[in-house]
Amino acid sequence: MAKQEANTHLKILNDIRNKQFKPVYFFMGEETYYIDLLTEAIIEHALTDAERDFNQTILYGADTDIGTVINAAKRYPMMAERQLVVVKEAQSLKKLDELSFYLQKPLHTTVLVFNYKYGKLDGRKKVATDIAKAGVLFESKKLYDNQMATWINAYVVSKGYTIEGKAATMLTEFLGNNLSRVAGELDKLILTLPEGEKRITDRLIEQNIGVSKEYNTFELQKALAAKDILKANRIVNYFGKNPKTNPLVMTMSLLFSFFSNLMLCHYAVDKSENGIMRELGFRSTFQTTDYRIAMKNYSAMKTMRIISLFREYDAKYKGFGSMAMPESDLLKELIYKIMHE
Repeated sequence: MAKQEANTHLKILNDIRNKQFKPVYFFMGEETYYIDLLTEAIIEHALTDAERDFNQTILYGADTDIGTVINAAKRYPMMAERQLVVVKEAQSLKKLDELSFYLQKPLHTTVLVFNYKYGKLDGRKKVATDIAKAGVLFESKKLYDNQMATWINAYVVSKGYTIEGKAATMLTEFLGNNLSRVAGELDKLILTLPEGEKRITDRLIEQNIGVSKEYNTFELQKALAAKDILKANRIVNYFGKNPKTNPLVMTMSLLFSFFSNLMLCHYAVDKSENGIMRELGFRSTFQTTDYRIAMKNYSAMKTMRIISLFREYDAKYKGFGSMAMPESDLLKELIYKIMHE
């Protein structure tokens, strides 16, 4: 199976919009956003409204079988150039290997689409190879946290707007890397912008999503990087009073990622601003600021000890080797040790 290349979804989407269809599409992977985006694009562009009544078939993996899917794909269109067969929730479909028989001579007047979420076909299987030869086999992969700010910026720009770097980071921290959820919140934010305003700011996010621009993990990271003890303690105390909006597991995960990246910075051959940006896979030097500050305050040895602390406190959070402690106390103790030991 060919590896997915960056932005392959854009090429597929462009072909769909230009009505350059393949006989079969298999959209799979852990990230559901692109799977649904491409499926809905085919549904929108493959047929006209007048053609859908007789030429569009929507099936669901849990309620059908591969024989029914193949029989539907073998039908000819009625008074239309093509027919469309879509299998949603295809991860529930049994005996997918039998699709290979159809793929030897797929009907070119049929567009057959599989919407396969939260997993993928084994690329070594014959059916995967046959799909790739006959049409499109696309894996939608989860983005890493350090890719989200770039994705958010690109999404906003595609809508004709811009977003502040800090605002994009705040959004990532609050929503994580679920693209469907992030895209939905961005669409809502765009709708709330005053007429003529084209920029999403941290204030807009604070007002509409509930992320404090002063008390969030992004600001805690900045405080730790600068060894600003007073600011770090203020944020940790705020987190303790608002545990639902600042869960310990998310805070620890993001800070662990920061110090893990800091270790990479210490051992980077090129420690310049651009060198760190390349080492961490960032697209903007704005994203490297905290790392360059932290490198002055935490040696490589100290950073290694901090990473060990995160493992220790993750175990404590899970109840291993210690008396149960409130989450707020665990975070306070962890932050104290990071900044003082």
